Amino acid sequence: FVTPVGPYFKGGFSTNPYVIIREFDRAAPHGTGIYKVGGNYAASLRANKKAHDLGYSCEFYLDAKEKKYIDECGAANFFGIKDNTYITPKSSSILPSITNKSLMQLAEDMGIKVERRPIPEEELETFEEAGACGTAAVISPIQRIDDLENGKSYVISKDGKPGPVCTKLYNKLRGIQYGDEPDTYGWVTIVE
Repeated sequence: FVTPVGPYFKGGFSTNPYVIIREFDRAAPHGTGIYKVGGNYAASLRANKKAHDLGYSCEFYLDAKEKKYIDECGAANFFGIKDNTYITPKSSSILPSITNKSLMQLAEDMGIKVERRPIPEEELETFEEAGACGTAAVISPIQRIDDLENGKSYVISKDGKPGPVCTKLYNKLRGIQYGDEPDTYGWVTIVE
């Protein structure tokens, strides 16, 4: 089953505000979060509605066990950029995104170091760029992540625009998908 998809949010490739929601968990540790099943999306509907009601584009999840580490951005994987390093969470409840894996490979090709590891919430303030990544959007750059419970706002895009690394990665992967860039990894299948 295939269907055309577009960006997660209005405005296409532009930055968006997120809010940390501790009241709900996207998935339990060692549960179904690592599988592409409908229940994982259904579990996020209340948190997503709450985020929208508060004026945010999407909810942001911390780990379900300790509420200390970055988990996912709505239904998308998270990555942050700092010091020429692409950093994405390592967790037993995160869907292993093909898009995130592709972006990690492209980052390495561009000479960017890649790390998969637990990311404490406080580290958000150190990122130069960040994004949510997944099939539909490829990358949705993050403008800021607000933690309303603790009165913090992690502003990632100071000028409100996507950063240069996010832009380069987005353009490269979209170029491969559309056949404008060479597919040296065999990621694309032509359906006739």
